[in-house]
Parts: sequence; structure tokens; C-alpha cells
Amino acid sequence: MKKFLPLLFATFAFGAHAQEYLEPSRADVDNALAPFYHGVASGDPLSDRVILWTRITSQNASETVGWQIATDTTFGTIINSGTVTTDASKDYTVKVDATGLQPNTWYYYRFSNNGVYSIQGRTRTAPVSGVTNLRFAVVACSNYQSGYFNAYRDIALKNDVDAVIHLGDYYYEYGPDDFDPGIDSSRIQEPYKEVMTLEEYRLRHSFYKLDPDLRLVHQQYPFIAVWDDHESANDSWSGGAQNHTDSVEGYWEDRKSFSRQSYFEWMPIRDIHNSVDTIHRVIPYGNLVDLIMIDTRLEGREKQSGTSGATVTDTNRTMLGITQLEWFKQQLSNSTAKWKIIGNQVMVSPLKVAGVAVNQDQWDGYPAERTKVLSHIKNNNINNVVVLTGDIHTSWANDLPLDLNSYTASTGAGSVAVEYVCTSITSGSFITFTVPVSIIQAFNPNIKYAELSKRGYLLLDITNQKVQGDWIYMSTITSKNFTANTAASWCDLDGANHLTQCSSPLTPRGTLPALAPVISSVKDMKSDMVMISCFPNPFTETVRIQYYLFKPGKVEMNVTSLDGKKVYSKTETATSSGLFDAELSLQQLAAGTYMVSITAGNKTYTQQMVKGR
Repeated sequence: MKKFLPLLFATFAFGAHAQEYLEPSRADVDNALAPFYHGVASGDPLSDRVILWTRITSQNASETVGWQIATDTTFGTIINSGTVTTDASKDYTVKVDATGLQPNTWYYYRFSNNGVYSIQGRTRTAPVSGVTNLRFAVVACSNYQSGYFNAYRDIALKNDVDAVIHLGDYYYEYGPDDFDPGIDSSRIQEPYKEVMTLEEYRLRHSFYKLDPDLRLVHQQYPFIAVWDDHESANDSWSGGAQNHTDSVEGYWEDRKSFSRQSYFEWMPIRDIHNSVDTIHRVIPYGNLVDLIMIDTRLEGREKQSGTSGATVTDTNRTMLGITQLEWFKQQLSNSTAKWKIIGNQVMVSPLKVAGVAVNQDQWDGYPAERTKVLSHIKNNNINNVVVLTGDIHTSWANDLPLDLNSYTASTGAGSVAVEYVCTSITSGSFITFTVPVSIIQAFNPNIKYAELSKRGYLLLDITNQKVQGDWIYMSTITSKNFTANTAASWCDLDGANHLTQCSSPLTPRGTLPALAPVISSVKDMKSDMVMISCFPNPFTETVRIQYYLFKPGKVEMNVTSLDGKKVYSKTETATSSGLFDAELSLQQLAAGTYMVSITAGNKTYTQQMVKGR
């Protein structure tokens, strides 16, 4: 996404702007969490199981990690437990499908290695029946370089939701000088470049998971996530991306494969049919909700081709792909839940200026497929379809009519579903101030609410009577001292299939169990450095070392042969503490086994590496 907004609002003389950030910060490593520096996470809850995730920092050939899931923070009642072996082929990530659980129940879980425990996580299974209320935090688009993840912290500490629905752009693949109008020079991502290889995608995941606010929200709630484009490359489709050129960045199929593999390694997502290619799936929440997660990005999307012309209106043109489209329609038809909630990446509603659609990357670039979906909903009398959307870094509440010519804005007549578009966690919107809703509605009468500058998340509350979405905005992302406020509330009443303004914002539920214990930050200054990862192993040309410095200083990296002869050396000097990554170019070495070491101050890490031919 995301280069259309200046075009969209050029009529109103809007432009990009830069923000100035006040508090420098780098991704953080806390020695109190060793060796599970990246924390814990859970996801894809079903009624009897949930995915549990962690990552162990290790230089050993393999590690055995224990896990436990219990009903209490003292782990007095352990429901299930086991061990998992991990190694470099999985980037030392650990993923468990913990079974034997009861529906609609909160649990606590933890991992262990050699008598050392991870922090505890908290998770919840989905209900089977009898559920009358659910609440989700809906999030998207968290660019580390754009500011603090205050929205994640707000979600975590409010203790008010059953799960977090992440609609993509969990991280950004860009380098330090790309994309966002509000880049903070003190929050530059590692690696310090656009990511393209498997090792680089893994490093970017590692970097983000070390952020304390992201780590906290993962610790407290299960995630239900899908990727969007920036998990691979900007405006990606099944066969390429706007931000990818084969001659410069390698074969797209390789890059797409790397991004998918690292996503399944580093995210608490359930492998579907032992595949890392498929993320469309259904998470049932009893009689109340079927949460249908779709992939509008990598599975079946054809290349973007503008928003008008014969190619765009071709009825065979696809956003989802033939297989996923048929699966999607079947899920909508077969669902017996009160509400069909769709986790979707890009905006479904038409968005036009003077009758011209402005963004080819959203469903406006694939109007025939949109018509197929909305026609299926209408022709089969499917009620209570709610689409959740991210991607666009702005907030929207939309009716979804099959035909705008037969839609009545004052009553909502003609709408067959509704759409809630959450804003971004941090990613910039390229707009300096808010466009009045009346101007947007002049071109798009089905749009009920729009806010184009604020960062935050959507709080979605579901009962048998209605779905309510509250847009909650952070007062700032430039400082960790923030407040949060609810700015708008829109409802879809049972059977209405159109939005009305709610009478009041949501109130706290106040019935959730205690948060998992949060460990206060403890910095072990006795150690000058921690090596987070060193890979690939085996390698052919380069080795990447990710390390954290507790204080600035000189860092030495050496490669020696098994007989102790130094064959490569590199020295870097850091002027600040924080997380860094170094690339060692070792093309000249002969195939064989070597020792790679990194030294900073009083600490040295050494790992055996094999160079292939």
C-alpha cells in the first residue's frame, strides 16, 4: 500500500509530512528473560487447543525445550506438558499445538530449558456454545521506525479482550530510508537494509519481537493473524511485488518463500495441512462468531493493473484465487454462527474521487471479484457479515452495497455487509490533517466515518444483538507517555447489514482473570553483550550475527579454522547500546568447518559453522 493517499487527496492540497521524535530507543534485550529473550506468544485458539510459541537463544546444534499449560499462575494445576526439539533449521523457534484443553477457558503457559523458565503467557480457548459476548482488539500496520507501539501496550494493560486480530503488516521489510513520512532516526530497524533473504526476514522478526510493548501484548492474549504485503514486499501479489525486481533482488518465488517460512516460524499460527503457503482458515467462536481469515495478498491475487479498463473489469480476474474464493463462499454459506466476521487485508468498500477509484491495490482494483462475493452474500440471504480491514493506515466505517446506484445512504438500504477499517499502530498516513467526513461522503455516500491522521486500534465488541466497533487513538507515538481515547463508535445491528452510530462507547468488561506476571526490566551490566543469533549454518557466502550491546564499545568478529588459524576478522564500533546485526562476507573461504566468534568487552560467544561448496 500505500502510495495512493497523496493522489487521493491532492484535490484538497494535502501533502506528506515528517514527524520529529523525542525519545530515542532501540529494540531491547532484557537479561532477566534469558534464554527466552523474545518472550512468549499464543495464537489460533480452538475450543480444545491453542498454539504456544517461543524462541530460545542458543549457539548449540539443537535444544530441547519443555512446555507447560496450567489454569493458574503458580502452575499448581498443569493441564498438559511436553518437550520440543528445535535447531537452526527453525531458527530456534518453538511452536506447540497444546491440546486437551477446555473451551472458553483462560490458561497460563511457560517454557523451560535446563531448569530456566520463560516468562509466563496467558491465553484463552474459544467457546463451543452459549457464548453471549466476545471482544477483540483489531490491529494492523506496525512500523517500528515510525514510533512507539503504545497501542499494543494499551491493549495489553486494559485487560479487556479475548484475543487480538492482526490484519497484517506486522513488520515492515523496508530499509531505513524507505516509505514512511515519519521515520524516527533513533528507531531504525535491523538489519539496516531492505530484507530479502530468509536470514534477513528472520532477523527482522527477531528485531520486532524484542520490542517490549509487542512482547507484552503477545504475552497476555492469543493472536489470530494474517500477513499483508510488508511481510514480503510492498504491494505484493502472487507473482511479484511493486517493491521487487528479479534482476536486483533475486527471484520473487524465492523471496516469497523466505517470507512465508519465517512468518510460520516466528508467528503463533497453526500450520495448515503442513503448509507455510496457506493462511486462509476459520476460527469458530461457538454460536456467536465464525472468524473467517482470508489471504488477499499472496495466494491467488493477480498483478495490480489500475482501477479501470478491460483488464480490471475482466470477470476472470482474481484477488483470492479460484480455490480460495470457492472456499470463502462456502464458509459464508455454511456458517451457522450469528456473525460472520471476515479478517481481510485491504479495503473492500469503493473509494473514489470524482467517480475515479484511486487505489488499485485494494478491492477497487478487482471489482469483478468483489461483485462475486457481495452477490453471493445477497443472493443467499446471508446476514450479519462484518469485514475487518487494515492496510490503509486510516480509519473508516463503511456500508458495503452490491450496487451504489441502488443504495440509500440515509437508511443503509441496499447494503449487504459492513466494513470496519482500523488505523495503524504506528505507520504514517501521509496526511497533515483530517478531511471532513462530509467531503468524503460526497464522493462515497456509503462511508459513514473516516479519520485520516490518528494512530491506534479498533475495539470490536460482539453480542447477539449487535457488533460495535470503537476507534481508540493514542495521544502520541513519539513518547512512551501517552493517553488513549475513544473517538468514534459505530454499530451493526442484528439483521441490519448497515452501520448506525452507537449511543455510547464500550465500557470495560472487568471480568477477565489476572494478567500473566510481568517481569520488570532487569539489565545485567556484568555482561557487555548477548549474541541473539548467528546464521545461516551451513553457509555458502555470508554469515549474519545479531547481537545486543548493553553499553557502547568495540565489537570484534573472527573466523578461525579448526586448527586455530584466523582466516577472517572484522571490527565494528558502536556509539550506542542496542540491537545490531553484522554481515560477514566469507565467499573466499574454502568449504569446511570453522569457528565463528564475536567479542565485546568481557563477553565472547563462539559457534561452529560449516561452509558448503
